Amino acid sequence: MAQHDRDVHSIDEKRLRMAEEGLHSSPAAPVPARAGLANPAPLGLLCFGMTTVMLMFIDAGWSEDPAIIAVMCYACFYGGFGQMVAGVFELIKGNTFAGTAFFSYGAFWMAFFTNNVLTRNAAAAVASMPGATPAFFGSSHFHVGATLIYCLWGLFTFCFFVPTLRKNGCLMTIFGSLTITFFLLAGAQW
Repeated sequence: MAQHDRDVHSIDEKRLRMAEEGLHSSPAAPVPARAGLANPAPLGLLCFGMTTVMLMFIDAGWSEDPAIIAVMCYACFYGGFGQMVAGVFELIKGNTFAGTAFFSYGAFWMAFFTNNVLTRNAAAAVASMPGATPAFFGSSHFHVGATLIYCLWGLFTFCFFVPTLRKNGCLMTIFGSLTITFFLLAGAQW
């Protein structure tokens, strides 16, 4: 009986000691599920694709002109800001090609938004003044600037297309069709 009491007593001491150690030790830090950043490419591609499709609705005449306000806000925040964020995260991950592409096209959408807002505000201001002539809006030379911008972006996109010849077919298709699109937009503005 004495042996049994000693065994029970030693087991109780071990349990007590383990409980005390558990109370005095600090809890383990949570372990992240996965180290590193998530892939920002889907965000950037969705931002560019969705904004381009919305603009196409306006250019193709599938929606009314007042919808341009929604498209411009979408272009600024989802197309522009969203792609810039994706570009920054790609650069942080060390992917220079994707980071530069996403950030550049995000800046394109921000500039597109700003240009359209300024142009429409100028047109509205001129229309509200009797006898005023538009300084730049409505001029036959106004579309030359838009043509040059689209041509420059077509050339810029072609420069991105060339490295994709060593990458996958999906990137080749995206940048190849985008190059053609910019030059077609330039021709339409001309």
